[in-house]
Amino acid sequence: AEARSMESLEKQLICPICLEMFSKPVVILPCQHNLCRKCANDVFQASNPLWQSRGAGSGPSGGRFRCPSCRHEVVLDRHGVYGLQRNLLVENIIDIYKQESARPLHAKAEQQLMCEEHEDERINIYCLRCEAPTCSLCKVFGAHKDCEVAPLPAVYQRQKSELSDGIAMLVAGNDRIQAIITQMEEICHTIEENGRRQKQHLGLRFDALCGILEERKKELLQSIAQEQEQKVQRVRGLIRQYGDHLEASSKLVETAIQAMEEPQMAVYLQPPARDTRSCRITAMSKVPMSSRPEPGYERMDHFSVSVDCVAEMLRTIDFQTGT
Repeated sequence: AEARSMESLEKQLICPICLEMFSKPVVILPCQHNLCRKCANDVFQASNPLWQSRGAGSGPSGGRFRCPSCRHEVVLDRHGVYGLQRNLLVENIIDIYKQESARPLHAKAEQQLMCEEHEDERINIYCLRCEAPTCSLCKVFGAHKDCEVAPLPAVYQRQKSELSDGIAMLVAGNDRIQAIITQMEEICHTIEENGRRQKQHLGLRFDALCGILEERKKELLQSIAQEQEQKVQRVRGLIRQYGDHLEASSKLVETAIQAMEEPQMAVYLQPPARDTRSCRITAMSKVPMSSRPEPGYERMDHFSVSVDCVAEMLRTIDFQTGT
């Protein structure tokens, strides 16, 4: 029975690639199956011939292959097989199995403990109430005479079977936990990807708002610039008009002063020169100079805008609920 239990356990510890017992370190695939690291690396290299091992200066990063047990596709990162998780529980079970298998059966049979109270009696029964091995004399005459006992080999085999079942349960539990961890890692990856995508969408929406604001700002600035140019051109036209009048008037004043310096009365009173001076002075004095910008013409405050309501609305931008 013990040999059958060990054989059943050994079948669970066989690598599907090399058909030998898993060698350290054992790696656990995302599909929860185990492989020797060397065997996993061989399968990976065969599926990715262009992939170069760690430490290479070039070559593609990562790769993929299929699990030999279930054909599930295994995707590896830039670390390759070295990025897979070790299955420490299976490694420990293998160590214990090898140590137990190394002990000869006849040696185990020879290692019989002797009873402390009856030195010549071997311990060959098990007290079920006290949960302790004992000898036949202890059951007949000694401390365990009122206890229920069972043959030591039967109890040994039953407890060994229970331990083997416990190991199988631990291995299965480890596989389930690893599956949960893998699922949670996938959830984390999905969360990160969704967050990145939503950040990108949010950035595009705000960039569009900024574009609208910039376009509207450009239009309003253009309106201000147009009216500014119109007003400045009108005022500068008036300045040129007044300047021309001032220049002509100054020249006439200069001519009149020169005429007043004429010492000869007859020359001064010559009709053509006299009449021309008088007419020009009279005409110059009658030129209308009333064209001036109206009061407040220089003001530009009618281009003031209020953005308080828009700013308040922008502050209320939030994520939609119920979507």
